[in-house]
Amino acid sequence: MDAHEIRTAYLQYQRERGHVQIERANLVPRGDGSTLFTGSGMQALLPYLLGEHHPDGIRLTDSQPCLRAQDIEEVGDNRHTTFFEMLGNWSLGDYFKEHQIRAFFAFLVDVVGLDPQKLAVSCFIGDDEYGIPRDDEAAAIWQEVFRERGIEAGIAVVGSQADGDARGVLPGEKIFFYDSGENWWSRGGSLLGTPLGDPCGPDSEVFYDFGPEHHDASFGKAHPASDSGQFMEIGNQVFMQYRRELDGSFTPLAQRNVDFGGGLERIAAAALDTPDVYRISLLWPIIQTLTTLSGASYDENPVPLRIIADHLRGAVFLAVDGVRPSNKEQGYVMRRLLRRAIRTAYTIDLRDTFFEEVVGQIADLYQNDYPEIRAARDEIVEVLLREEKSFRRTLEAGLRMIGGFAGSTLTGEDIFRLSDTNGFPRELSVEEAGRLGIPVAEDWAEGYDAALRAQQERSRGASHLGAADPA
Repeated sequence: MDAHEIRTAYLQYQRERGHVQIERANLVPRGDGSTLFTGSGMQALLPYLLGEHHPDGIRLTDSQPCLRAQDIEEVGDNRHTTFFEMLGNWSLGDYFKEHQIRAFFAFLVDVVGLDPQKLAVSCFIGDDEYGIPRDDEAAAIWQEVFRERGIEAGIAVVGSQADGDARGVLPGEKIFFYDSGENWWSRGGSLLGTPLGDPCGPDSEVFYDFGPEHHDASFGKAHPASDSGQFMEIGNQVFMQYRRELDGSFTPLAQRNVDFGGGLERIAAAALDTPDVYRISLLWPIIQTLTTLSGASYDENPVPLRIIADHLRGAVFLAVDGVRPSNKEQGYVMRRLLRRAIRTAYTIDLRDTFFEEVVGQIADLYQNDYPEIRAARDEIVEVLLREEKSFRRTLEAGLRMIGGFAGSTLTGEDIFRLSDTNGFPRELSVEEAGRLGIPVAEDWAEGYDAALRAQQERSRGASHLGAADPA
């Protein structure tokens, strides 16, 4: 199955099980100033997971576009993207672990066609200090669903990710107990970080094993929670069954919720049995167009091609959700994505404008599943092409100036001057200096801020003088 087929099948699968398909949330959260972007499928549903009544009922499902700008520096390997889709289903006080685990396992194996032998799962190891038991309930359900497929799933009590790096996986192990650093959900990101009064609980993650040939030994021994490349997380089931009380203790919730999120791109990669998410049907056509335009080989230049494909895909969805390139907040992130894509294109000798063709193709890939993209297609192309043409002029001038620092160290003041005079983004100055082998001062950020403050003081002084001048 390709990514489109998986998305369609998943939503149908959940509707057949009594879920109401809800509209996706905008990439810019409405009424939530705590974050710039919608970064998970459950983000817009948090009020209902906290107890509010949802107008569509207690079983919900959707496919939510997400953007995580904090992952921008990770893009270039075979699994990280800033933009992704999260398949989601929720039970608001209805079904719990048994239904959720069985349903997701059956979807992966019977609908997507994954080999159950290649699946591994994790559960919460428990916390004696706070009286939270090990999640043997979830582990027992997992053992049973594996056994029904003729697989005896061994259990491993691991602990932390570091413990797993040292221990690895023993033959026959399929179910792994990890600590709260891996298998506890709360808005605070950890057991001890759980805000007082909040719901929280253990989670159970599902991983696909691509085989030991994809393991990078520099991470230690292979195990599901490692980033070594052999295992990839494809779904996470959060079981909200506790509440943190005002005294810091944890007590069982009367209404227990399920919050499931599965990465569409990663499930599609597992369906292809490739750890490279850029080979799926929603990204590979973009890569192929870029290789045709540039003449660059994907095997020889995977990193720049992945960066360009990811960043433009994210920018398209930002544009359709009303974001425009600017120097503030969401617009700044969008501008950074676009400018990184353009600058990266230079490294594969793609120096002519290419946004119109590639952006149009991205819109075509998604327009049947997201009609809002079809409706705004021409406007999206126009907005992004205008930014491309503008930045290319800035880029040429900035690159010439940075090249002039060869043999010296680039300071924060230098980087500010490039930004102030040429509009060259400071992150791009640092990246370009690294590419050219030009040292950057360790305190460049402090130097940049000092230069910015000095300029602001000069501007304020000039304003006061102008106000006093009767002419």
